Amino acid sequence: MGIGDWGGWVEIGESLRLVTSSPTGGRWEKFETRYLVSYRGEGVKKFETRYLVSYGGRCKYSIQGETFFALARLEKGMLKPLSADRWDYTTAAHLLNRAGFGGTPEQIEKLVALGHEGAVSSLVDFEKFPDPTPDPDWAHPDPGRAERRRAARNATPEQRQQLQKEERQIENGRILELRGWWLRRMAAGPRPFQEKMTLFWHGHFATSYEKVRDAYYMWRQNELFRRLATGNWLDLLTEAGKDPAMLVWLDQAQSRKEHPNENFAREVMELFSLGQGHYTEKDITEAARALTGWSLDQESQKFIYRPFFHDNGDKTILGKTGNMDGDDFLEQIVAQPQAAVFITGKLWNFFAGEMPSPELNAELADLFRRGGNNFKPLMRVIFSTEEFYTPSVVRNEIKSPVQWLIGSVRMLECELPPPVVSTNLLRGLGQDIFAPPNVKGWDGGLAWITTNNLLARYNQAAMLAQGDMSIAANLASGPAKNPARVKQIQRRMRNMRVGGVDVGKILTEQERANKEMLIAALEKRLLQASLNPKQEEALRDYLNGKAELDEGDIRDAIRLVMCTPDYQVT
Repeated sequence: MGIGDWGGWVEIGESLRLVTSSPTGGRWEKFETRYLVSYRGEGVKKFETRYLVSYGGRCKYSIQGETFFALARLEKGMLKPLSADRWDYTTAAHLLNRAGFGGTPEQIEKLVALGHEGAVSSLVDFEKFPDPTPDPDWAHPDPGRAERRRAARNATPEQRQQLQKEERQIENGRILELRGWWLRRMAAGPRPFQEKMTLFWHGHFATSYEKVRDAYYMWRQNELFRRLATGNWLDLLTEAGKDPAMLVWLDQAQSRKEHPNENFAREVMELFSLGQGHYTEKDITEAARALTGWSLDQESQKFIYRPFFHDNGDKTILGKTGNMDGDDFLEQIVAQPQAAVFITGKLWNFFAGEMPSPELNAELADLFRRGGNNFKPLMRVIFSTEEFYTPSVVRNEIKSPVQWLIGSVRMLECELPPPVVSTNLLRGLGQDIFAPPNVKGWDGGLAWITTNNLLARYNQAAMLAQGDMSIAANLASGPAKNPARVKQIQRRMRNMRVGGVDVGKILTEQERANKEMLIAALEKRLLQASLNPKQEEALRDYLNGKAELDEGDIRDAIRLVMCTPDYQVT
């Protein structure tokens, strides 16, 4: 049953037999139900039953068909499966932190008990878990919207100003509600990996409400990223390009054959799919011509193709010539090997916290292309590899503000602050969701840590751990050039009370009474590792200064851990 230069060997139950064997061909036949499974590089098709797979007697997996090829490749090149003896609390915590937003010790122990492959499946195969989250009440096309805008155009200047003010107030209230809606899904939803992928795509296809000015469009785009979170690359790229928010954001809706707008044509190659140096200015000009006709119907609030706006002449884009349209252009992008290199490198950087080596990036890209440019098999392999659990990756990524907030709420099992508080907290920390700073999105990494942002994290730790809103109110910010709005937000926040941490819920009676046990419990819950010796000694000195610990003292201890450099990384 050898499989040649894939290395090792495979055994899949007694009911299957190998008919042929080679790296590029092979067929398994399941006698009972006559499932025929093609093994042709891209993976196994129509293999829905789960089986036990053994590689050379070394590793065992209970897998689904779509992962068979991916796991076989782990034996071939740089990508190696994590050995079974390395699957423990630390590696399980790392998986939950990176594939999701962290969790409680109980949740981490549950992943340990599932085994590595089971733990990865519990996150990646999120469709198995129902998500009953209701949509916002206003999350649907508004049939009266176009009529209101026409009325505003025909009104007197004073009436128009009042109508526009009312419309802005409605939209600003909705975008605040939308931010709270998404943060709650991240903090308490049943599909953390789906939300983490949605966050990745939000930063990748960075689109800002500050220009779009339509909460429904932003919700719709957010749902698009959620729906295609682990889907097909071409499908996602195409739907993102036709998304109403993107059509407004990069001005594609205004493009005409007489004056093609080059914004989307440029950014889709430079920032979304290929990277600098892999296209020419001529490619941009020709692609902008191909994209003419892509527009937005203000009445239905949907994408519309307007053939009379389209340039029907021949174009040459990335080496291909013909009467190409927008769909043809995006297909030509995805056909470039560089498209797979670019997106797999960016995904590895987001989830592993560092750019992959050229060799690793090439393997990931090859795996992705052989898998039909589908993201789910790729992410399953990423979370299965030794490389993802190396010392250079584990606990070496600076938490984004969203990761910091949502991870804190999940680990502390406390309430997510109200939307106005959470939004201002994240804005103060440098990540205003639905309002990335520019089309490149957030820089991430060390850019998250500045003197001001670090101080803000320490102050926000007091708010989460102790329920102290006074400091958070002083840090509140609001819309640019609107100091009155800032003061209004600050007043509202000072009158709020966030409950703080329920120490009886997250710590046993023994842990609350014994200082050494308390330190160990906080390290396990908040860091999944030990504090730096100096930081641990400082925490011990603080606790030893108390004769007996009350709930306030323990909340202070939690805050102290959250203010350490160790807590800023994951």
